[in-house]
Amino acid sequence: MKVIKFGGSSLASGTQLEKVFEIVISDPERKVVVVSAPGKRYPDDTKVTDLLIECANKHLENKEPKEEFEALIERYTAIADELGLPAEIIAEIKTDFSNRLNADKSNPDRFMDLVKASGEDNNAKLVAAFFRKKGIDASYVDPKEAGLYVSNEPGNAQVLPESYELLFKLHERPGILVFPGFFGYSKEGEVFTFSRSGSDITGSILANALKADLYENFTDVDAVYAVNPSLIARPKEIKELTFREMRELSYAGFSVLHDEALVPAFRAGIPVHIKNTNNPQAHGTKIVAERDNTNGPVIGVASDEGFCSIYVSKYLMNREIGFGRKLLSILEDLGLSYEHTPSGIDDLSVILRENQLNAEKEAEIIRRIKYELHADEVKIVHSLALIMVVGEGMRHNIGTMARASKALAKAEVNIEMINQGSSEVSMMFGVKEVDELRAVKAIYEEFFAAVPV
Repeated sequence: MKVIKFGGSSLASGTQLEKVFEIVISDPERKVVVVSAPGKRYPDDTKVTDLLIECANKHLENKEPKEEFEALIERYTAIADELGLPAEIIAEIKTDFSNRLNADKSNPDRFMDLVKASGEDNNAKLVAAFFRKKGIDASYVDPKEAGLYVSNEPGNAQVLPESYELLFKLHERPGILVFPGFFGYSKEGEVFTFSRSGSDITGSILANALKADLYENFTDVDAVYAVNPSLIARPKEIKELTFREMRELSYAGFSVLHDEALVPAFRAGIPVHIKNTNNPQAHGTKIVAERDNTNGPVIGVASDEGFCSIYVSKYLMNREIGFGRKLLSILEDLGLSYEHTPSGIDDLSVILRENQLNAEKEAEIIRRIKYELHADEVKIVHSLALIMVVGEGMRHNIGTMARASKALAKAEVNIEMINQGSSEVSMMFGVKEVDELRAVKAIYEEFFAAVPV
């Protein structure tokens, strides 16, 4: 059995839904279909989820979101009209939107989750109706009824362990099951959403719960590429990579698959196959537990910006017991999470997301580190980009770090920080944001330029 998930671009119009239908019925093993809310039909279009967020925000400000509400209804109406679905479907969707927007607003975060989740929920009902119109036995699945229980964390819900056993019972239901992505229910019956792009998480949870043979994730690209296609023309396609490699690449900016989505599938040992709704015959990319390392040491290069570094220097730091713990406890007191902590003998850097800081927090960080830890030097370096070089093959190859460093030097990119994970699956370079593109191109050319596509 296969669980198959379709992203927003695959469900943005009636034409796209026709493609989705053909893909689903072409393989009798595709039993569970997870759907996102309708995405963009063209580059300047607005996603349904964004319209819902605008509606919710206006309601929270006690304003009437008439324009946004009408745009929402128009999106679903256009799809229904293209597919020849009855007007009752749109009437049901309109009623649901209205009820959610007029729900209790005393807790804004929970209200926002309730409204946001309606995009996927109503789209699942529409898709199921379309499949039935085409003569297929298909039904909408209510996540609450099915037992998808999550933690009470608005915008960052985590699946509760008992959900897996409850969801396994979906095996007993006949026909094709259409399941809305992105959200679940608390034990108290309230709606909570996963983090953004969380429909990927729903699909992975269901694949795990149903003990699927494969989790197929259909999107709008032929494959995962070795580098962001917007940075490099015609980059190399990756036919197969491991969960660990995909996790590292997702963290550093690969947006094809939500990084949290891999966890339930990874734990169950279920391979994930990324494919293109608009070109289903393309090979796509398979994410597996293990693979043959026959394509060189590096599988991909990713980058992300918006980081900063807190640099701390103190003579004989290495002999001071608890220094690192004390430093991190200061950040904890200020509500800051960190990403990496590369260190030397007498210095330590803490890399964190820049958007967590403001002038007041920066001053407090410097003051406390100097006062409490008696540091010789403390400085914060802004506007850093992290370049992630990933590949299971690096563990078995000598000189990968040297090749990457040499490529950056040749491109006249100054390295602000180097960090290599203990798993040896990735290495990271910190560079100034202005050098990000040049750095990515240099490393890609070093490891992939001579590799035939």
